Amino acid sequence: MKAIVQDTYGSTDVLELRDIDKPETADDEVLVRVHAAGVDRGVWHLMTGLAYPIRLAGYGLRAPKTPVPGSDMAGVVEAVGKDVARFQPGDEVFGIGKGAYAEYARAPENKLAPKPANLTFEQAAVVAISGLTALQGLRDHGRVEPGQKVLIIGASGGVGTYAVQLAKAFGAEVTGVCSTTKVDMVRSLGADHVIDYTRDDFAAGDQRYDVILDIGGNSSLSRLRRALAPKGTLVIVGGEGGGRWLGGLDRQLRALLLSRFVGQKLTMFVSKEKHEDLIVLTELIEAGKITPVMDRTYPLTEAPQAIRYLEQGQARGKVVITV
Repeated sequence: MKAIVQDTYGSTDVLELRDIDKPETADDEVLVRVHAAGVDRGVWHLMTGLAYPIRLAGYGLRAPKTPVPGSDMAGVVEAVGKDVARFQPGDEVFGIGKGAYAEYARAPENKLAPKPANLTFEQAAVVAISGLTALQGLRDHGRVEPGQKVLIIGASGGVGTYAVQLAKAFGAEVTGVCSTTKVDMVRSLGADHVIDYTRDDFAAGDQRYDVILDIGGNSSLSRLRRALAPKGTLVIVGGEGGGRWLGGLDRQLRALLLSRFVGQKLTMFVSKEKHEDLIVLTELIEAGKITPVMDRTYPLTEAPQAIRYLEQGQARGKVVITV
């Protein structure tokens, strides 16, 4: 099969298109014929091996343990392990696997779900990682309730476009923060208010928010707290900067420490990849409450270009690779 492969950590220059063997699946895994795969910041981090704690987390100290990148995907079940009960060959599925930038990928049964009936494979391929992050950030950690004021920082990105729609579905009054060229797009997703961060400071006025979801940002904790209600909740999702050793982790750790001494709840989390929440997303999608936002589509042969485009930070919503 054809696949994008990397033998070492580095920039997109380490990626090569090769012919390799189909992956072998375990008893609880599914072999998927990939139709499309998503591109997210995690792909870049695992490709470069940065920040370094990623390597210590089991992805490989000197080189990636999984040489084929990509996790987000959608396709058709080719074969199933003997312990798999939910799926059979021919089923259309989406979810999170290993080595998605290839014609075939393997995935644990509990990280897949039936593809939403109203989505194409390209749309379904960009739901799982960003959708789960937005869902769990707002529902489980932000505990968003109807009528609350919610601020989404990074509203035009992969996670942010889902977060705006989910917060509206939960009954919140939503304010999105993005750049000038993306204001109309964020408003079209249902945001009640949109702040252009190149012109206005979300923390400068008198408005206070019950929940702030800060996605991949680098605002200081003091600035974020100024915009947060006295008993409000700040949820930090990822974060860039901070160097090769910590990335954005230092700000997240400081938030957890500070939260013990103030009335506001300051927290962070790592999303859980589970079947049950993929079903929740499917139900919301099929009910028309959330829709994947796709920016650009690249063929498998142009996977390096897709990753470079995402790295530039200009994407509106998600970037897709078709296989």
